[in-house]
Amino acid sequence: MYPDFPEGAPCWADARLPDVEAGKRFYGYLFGWTFDEGAGAERGFYTAAYGEDRAVAALAPGGTGWTVHFAVRDTYAAAEKVAAYGGRIAAGPWSDGAVATVALAAGPEGALFGLWQAGSHQGFERTGAPGTLCRAELWTPDATLSDSFYTAVFGYPAPLPDPAEMYAPDLRIWRAGSPEAAGPAVPGTSRRRVSGQAARFLLYFGSADLPGTCAEALRLGGHIRVAPQSTPYGRIAVLMDDQGADFAVCAA
Repeated sequence: MYPDFPEGAPCWADARLPDVEAGKRFYGYLFGWTFDEGAGAERGFYTAAYGEDRAVAALAPGGTGWTVHFAVRDTYAAAEKVAAYGGRIAAGPWSDGAVATVALAAGPEGALFGLWQAGSHQGFERTGAPGTLCRAELWTPDATLSDSFYTAVFGYPAPLPDPAEMYAPDLRIWRAGSPEAAGPAVPGTSRRRVSGQAARFLLYFGSADLPGTCAEALRLGGHIRVAPQSTPYGRIAVLMDDQGADFAVCAA
């Protein structure tokens, strides 16, 4: 069963890498992912990744970096909202047959993200576990601008009091869907105010052994950007793969 992704929830993630085969080796060893044979040129050589035989991400050739995609009911309508509230559409929207209708967008602060209207590809088949996406976090120099934009585009409800925000005042938790809604767990979204950095989304993947995952990343040619540290949401580390794509790992 696919999780039920409400509007504005992170529902898929993919990495654009100069060398997809090298990416398969790195993430295959790091997270235990397996991969399909990959689509052909007509679909950009898009290669799905699986954890315990469930879809967890994808790799594709291109520039270097991870992209988070947010669930929307109507990609074309969401793209119009992006433009209306100060963002821009970098590519699309386009439909991949009955698979999904997608677009690549950027917020007014410049962070790239995807819009994903599910067809036969609903998104993640597994989340919140080791080797799967646990959270997408926007790092932004302008917290007020980001809060206004993403709330308007995705309809995030007014934030509820959260203990983590008391201890980390630069952190804001965005909750997709009704605050009262009960349902399957889906990856969370948060916003962190940072200074002196370009805006970007940082993706957090679960790890059952945070020090071991960091050591394995180094063995595979990656780098540790931020050493393991404690946060209100548990221990995390920020890593870079062997081709320069940043991502984070968190205890799961």
